[in-house]
Parts: sequence; structure tokens; C-alpha cells
Amino acid sequence: MAKITIDGIAYEVDPKLTVIQAARDHGIKIPHFCWHPKLSVAGNCRMCLVEIEKMPKLAIACATQVAEGMVVKTQSERVQKARNAVMEFLLINHPLDCPICDEAGECKLQDYTYKYSIGYSRFNEDKVHKPKRIQLGPNVMLDVERCIMCSRCVRFADEIAKQPVLTFTQRGDHVVLTTFPGTQLDNPYSMNVIELCPVGALTGTDFRFKARVWEMSSTESTCTGCARGCNINIWVRNNEILRLTPRQNEEVNSAWMCDFGRLQTFKDVNSEKRLSGPLMRKEGILSSVGWDEAIAAAASELRLFKKSEIAGLGSAYASNEDNYAFQKFMKDVLGTKNVDFVRHLKEGDEDAFLLRADKTANTRGAEEVGVKPGEGGSNIDAIIQGIKNGSIKALYALEDDIAAIPEIAGVLSNLELLIVHSSIQNETTAAADIVFSSSTYAEKHGTLTNFQGRVQRIRPAVVTLEQDRALDGFAMSRWDKFASHNDRWGRPIKKDARPSWRIVSAVASAVGGKMKFNSADDVFREISEKVQAFKGLNYQKIGNTGVMSKTASRAVPVV
Repeated sequence: MAKITIDGIAYEVDPKLTVIQAARDHGIKIPHFCWHPKLSVAGNCRMCLVEIEKMPKLAIACATQVAEGMVVKTQSERVQKARNAVMEFLLINHPLDCPICDEAGECKLQDYTYKYSIGYSRFNEDKVHKPKRIQLGPNVMLDVERCIMCSRCVRFADEIAKQPVLTFTQRGDHVVLTTFPGTQLDNPYSMNVIELCPVGALTGTDFRFKARVWEMSSTESTCTGCARGCNINIWVRNNEILRLTPRQNEEVNSAWMCDFGRLQTFKDVNSEKRLSGPLMRKEGILSSVGWDEAIAAAASELRLFKKSEIAGLGSAYASNEDNYAFQKFMKDVLGTKNVDFVRHLKEGDEDAFLLRADKTANTRGAEEVGVKPGEGGSNIDAIIQGIKNGSIKALYALEDDIAAIPEIAGVLSNLELLIVHSSIQNETTAAADIVFSSSTYAEKHGTLTNFQGRVQRIRPAVVTLEQDRALDGFAMSRWDKFASHNDRWGRPIKKDARPSWRIVSAVASAVGGKMKFNSADDVFREISEKVQAFKGLNYQKIGNTGVMSKTASRAVPVV
């Protein structure tokens, strides 16, 4: 360890660190634009200048390695004057786009202008104008006038995404960020440059001009786009998800996430095809019914079949709590051993970074909580065959559009009873006899287990009429700050949906079984008592970044 002094206080630090890293490790903030802990050092913004004793000039903290006996001053008069000069230089040609810029409220340039700038400009000439609204790729828009040439996006494309298509052209105050001729920024991780950009030069085409950051609520959750389970923040306004952003977790996704996860995993939550309440087939037509009627009908219909004639399909899209309650209902209450779930693998659609071929968030978790055939029971292939030959007459399917799979779609018409949980209208709900409106991952408490065996939390970011508030205890008055019952056209915003574990528990009680779960916490408590992989775990231990299950090996950190 090297002994150094920062602003009069002595510290022992790793001699391999730079000054900015050592300062950050001890809670000392040195302003910076171009430096990022996951990227190589560029040293071109000069905002991190500090004064080091025995050095004649100010040094950039991002590229200066600590040394024994080093004395660093981050707030001296020389340093403050240098920061003022850097800010004045950066603002000379910067447009006053703050009123319309998506980055406003989370912009480093904006924050540093208030904190470190002199507050006025000595530059009286016309500002240099540069291209605006340039489509760098399908998901990223560039306003070159706002760019401060920090090169973070260039380094990300080169070093992390491995798609070196970004570069600077021209010189001096006419320098322009652009793509190489004939190329575009279209790698699977292109939208990470939006968070990397310290100003509003790079914005997402999907979110552009939709909301200001202070108008949205932010909820920590887990991405459901694949088995990686990237940590995310869900941003909501008026009970509608507007964007997803990566949340740092070194054991899972570092500071990144893929474009698919950002853009596609919340579309069903906002979809116009969302179900709002249960449906039941009457005279051949699916009609809206009340929860009590649908639950009673499901229970009475299931009683008409023998145990061996009933099959259940859990879901790798559903939470551990949903799957556990489902398999317990099928095996312990109905007594069937015909329980399994559909695997969704896209062979070849993965990489060595984040993307996984398994396009579901909870395949491992579903298996570990028991969504698999009992002894002598049928697996997914045998269930399909059983439906085809008529030995299986009733099917209960959880949160999966099984009819989108040709092998299953072709046999569903053979069933005498099809009960489905779904959040949206799809091919499976169209074929169902009873449909329960289930909550999405953004509307309930629960856990997911990624391919490595890391158990992670999901939390409600969007309000439903049936909100599971047992853990966080949110008062409806707080939710109502972000969601009214109707939008400005008078249409209901809150969906009448319930978590699948709650629906299954209600059906089980109607059948005569004993499943007294009052909250997702109750379900997980039983899981932790009865399932080896979850022994000793609870929501508090899982926390914000998750924990490895008892049957998992240590995860390999993401670079």
C-alpha cells in the first residue's frame, strides 16, 4: 500500500490506482467528463486537473498513478481556476438546449456548470453550428452541437462492443463525431452510449422527447430479456414504463445491458393488448367475468377430471414464487405428476458478453422450485403427446404463449379444458376456456434465478388494481403521485391483474386445498424452507444485487 495525502488527510491506497480512483474509493469526488471506470483512459477533457506537490503543472487525476508520499490538492485556488477555465472552454460553442434536452436533470455538464463555472462567458462571437438529429444507428440519435468530444462512446464501441465504427473528423472547434463511411452504430449494445455520454449529445430514438427525468419514478428490478438477468432501473410516468436503464452489478452485467432488453421487455406491460380482468368462454365467445366467477369455474371444471388427465405447464417467464405455488397446486392439490415448462432457446443467438441463447429469465429457477415431472409423470414432450392421443384432457398453462409453438398449437383443440394465465391477448388466450389476467414482472414482488444461479429481485414499478404491497408497504397515496386511475382521455390506466401465485392460491382454496399465501414474501419463505437451492435466503439477504443460490457455483464477473 502507498501512503498518500488528499486535501490534508492521509490514506493508504493500492499503488496501482490512479489519483481519481484512489480519491473515489475514499469518497472524494473529482469532477470528470472523459474518464469512466470501465473504459481506457483518454485524458482529453482536462476537468479532473489536480495539484500535486513537487509537480510544476497541474496533473490530470485520471492518468496520474499514485506514488508513495504523494500530496494531492483537489480544491486549491489553482485547481479551481483551472476548472473554471475548462468549463468556460467547453461552454463557448455549446448550445443552450437544456429546455429541450433529454439529458437535462442528469447531465454532468449542467451540474458542473452550476458547481464549477464562473457563470458568464467572455465569448461574444457567433457559436459554431454543427449537424443535429443525425441517426448514428437504428436506436441512437446524435446532436453534434452538444458533443464535448470526451470520446467515451468511441472507446465503448472499440473496447466493449467490439464494433469500431465511431470516430472524430475535422479539427479544432469544427471537430465532429461521426461513423466511418458505409457503417452505422448497430451493435447489440449500442444504446449504452446514451448513459456513457455525459451530456445530451447521444439520445435514444425510442425515448427522445418523451419525459424529463424528474417527472418519472425509478424502480430497481431485473431484466427479463434472457437468462442473464441484467440489473435495471424501470422509469415510469403516469403508470407507463418509458425506459429501462442498466443498473451496475459487477457479478451480472457490470454497467451494461443489451438493446433488446431495453426496448422489448417492457412493451407487453404498456401494450394495448393488455388484459384487464379474467375472461371465460361462454357460448363459444370469451367474455369478461369477475374474479370470483372465474376462480369458481376453474375449480369446478378441474374437479371433473382424473389426476392423470390433468397437466400443468409452468413458465420460465414467471417468478420463482409463481412457479412454486403452481407446481405445489398441481402436485399436492390436484395430484397430477404431469408438470413441466417450455424452454425457449435460440441457438446461436448469444455472445461472449451478455446475451444468452435462453430467452427467458427464470429457466433455472423454475426447475429448482419443482416445475418438473413427478415420479412417473410426463415431461413437456409426453404432455404434448398425451394431449394428442387424448389421455390428457385438461391443461393449465402459466404465463407463456404456448400456442405460438407449432407443435403445441396443433394439439390444443383436442383439450376439453384449457386454463391460461396471461398479461396480454395472444394465440393461447384465444384458444383458452378460462383466462386469468396475470401481473407482469414490473407489477409484482418476486425473484428470478439467472443461468449462473444468482437469485435476484423484481419489484412493482407499475400499479395494478390488485397490488401486492406486503413487503414495501407502499401507501396508495404514494402510488397515486405517479398513477391516476384514468388517463387524460378517461381510459383506465391501472390493469386489473394479479400475481400468478395469488391466482393459483385462490383456485387451490376453491378446489379444497390449503395454500394460505398472503404475500410474495410468504411464498418465498416456504421456498427457502423446502427447496435446497434457496435454504436460508430471504428478500433482505437478496437485496439489490442478488445472492448466489446454494446449488450454484461462484459467478464469473463481467468485464
